[in-house]
Amino acid sequence: MYFGSTENTLGELRLPSTPNGGQTYLTYELFNNARKTLRPGGIGEASFVTDALSNRFRETEYMINLKADYALGKKGKWRIMNGYEIQHLSYKTFEGTNAEAIDPITGKETNAPNGISLLKRDFDQGLISGLNGGWVSILQTALIFDTRDFEPDPTKGLYFEIANEFSSNIIGSQFDFNKLFIQGRFYKKIPIGQRTVFCGRLGIGNIFGDNAPFFEFQDQWSPDGSINSLGGKQSLRGFRANRFLARSLAFANFELRIKIAETKLGKQRFAFSIAPFFDAGTVRNNWQDLSFSNIKTSYGSGLRIAWNQSTIISFDYGISNEDKLIYFGIGQAF
Repeated sequence: MYFGSTENTLGELRLPSTPNGGQTYLTYELFNNARKTLRPGGIGEASFVTDALSNRFRETEYMINLKADYALGKKGKWRIMNGYEIQHLSYKTFEGTNAEAIDPITGKETNAPNGISLLKRDFDQGLISGLNGGWVSILQTALIFDTRDFEPDPTKGLYFEIANEFSSNIIGSQFDFNKLFIQGRFYKKIPIGQRTVFCGRLGIGNIFGDNAPFFEFQDQWSPDGSINSLGGKQSLRGFRANRFLARSLAFANFELRIKIAETKLGKQRFAFSIAPFFDAGTVRNNWQDLSFSNIKTSYGSGLRIAWNQSTIISFDYGISNEDKLIYFGIGQAF
């Protein structure tokens, strides 16, 4: 989804047809109902339209990615990773597509053409680039320090990385930008119950370059798995994916992973843990402006099922001031 690409996204939800003004909505439910309500069409729109699909877009991606890493020293705690990625991207927004609508007079559900999407409006106004898609060629480099005792489900150790993506027409890209992301994680077993691990992550990133396309704002590349930013199951659980976007971001996650049961079914061993968590983060148009003001927070709890130790199945229920969401995935959030 797309809610904008500047620190203005830190404000309350607004209808796509009024990105810089109009009524705001405290919860996603109220916002979602409001954008389905029929409104008179503007220039280039039908007589009456809905905004039900105006925060959405479709991405089609073809990608080749090659990576290699090299361990430094005998113990291999330090590693250098290098990679190359080339991808072709194309995007579609949903102007004129028949979508859900609500009659403002009768309150009945109906269908109507979708209005102009927020993404297309921002593109037409020159606020973003990249809606036409194209070729993106990227050189990836990372320096990693890793002392985790068991990568899929650590009980102790540290993980630190500095990761960088460089894209330029020099290497065949249609876009020029440089993405820098730094993150640190810690894991500490504490003497409570069968197995209780307190863990946390701090991440900070910035995109350099005036020609950075909007889609590069949507994630931070990490050799340990890219992170959607900012919102969703990898950063701010309880907010919609990419709810807050800007050139710079900072976020933190904290979890308490508490094993509550373990059993064996046939030859398969399963361990069950609960994981209460707290997430916080913010975005800015410039990295120099990052601060502790206007921090967005969420919290919740998760269930972790360790299948033969190395396969972790995760369920998270995140709560924010805007929404309540359930997430499912393979692997820990961090």
